[in-house]
Amino acid sequence: MLPDDRLYFRQLLSGRDFAVGNSTATQMVNFVYLLGDKATGDCVIVDPAYAVDEILNIAALDDMRVTGALATHYHADHIGGPMMGYKIEGIAHLLETNSVPIHVNKDEVPWVLRTTGVSETDLVAHNAGDSLKVGDLEITFIHTPGHTPGSQCFLANGCLISGDTLFLDGCGRTDLPGSNPEQMYESLQTLAKLPDNTVVFPGHQYSVPKSAPMEQLRQSNYVYRTRDKEAWMNWFGNSQ
Repeated sequence: MLPDDRLYFRQLLSGRDFAVGNSTATQMVNFVYLLGDKATGDCVIVDPAYAVDEILNIAALDDMRVTGALATHYHADHIGGPMMGYKIEGIAHLLETNSVPIHVNKDEVPWVLRTTGVSETDLVAHNAGDSLKVGDLEITFIHTPGHTPGSQCFLANGCLISGDTLFLDGCGRTDLPGSNPEQMYESLQTLAKLPDNTVVFPGHQYSVPKSAPMEQLRQSNYVYRTRDKEAWMNWFGNSQ
């Protein structure tokens, strides 16, 4: 664990903290995260999208240098690309000005390439359980397929950045290309095993709180109310 006075953690809301005036960013209410070690000045961006230069400037104003980007999954509102007739800025723009590695799950590589147009050499493909050191901060990669084949969450210093796998109320859709409701059930059970005091930070602000402890979500989030996988599939499997 990195001491609290060294942990650099910023939760940024699209349309409010950056990309102000961008109607898509405002509508989608994505969270982007900056995560790093204040002592070394190193940080990474989780899911850079909409206004990459503004995100980089926020880090620079905090005297932090961006050394990489982490992608929770391939959807354009998280890493850029075409969506609903719009072209969203993302990792492709980041790479134009910062030659940094883009960390993705290995199962997501072809999807990221198609969505963003970046080169495979720009990507670092990870397996479940891999870790990354940012300064002295260790980030663990948790593979959570279901919303997409290579969805992944990031665990660091008792904080879980959960992307679109787990929201504070609900979970990511399982009726999109690459989605799988059975895998989503298994992934949610994996996250439910995290310590009670793990603080969950989701990929969108779909509820008033911005974060909540896992202990609370196991009680309050309706995705944890099904008895077993069969009950889950009766509920969510028909959405395919």
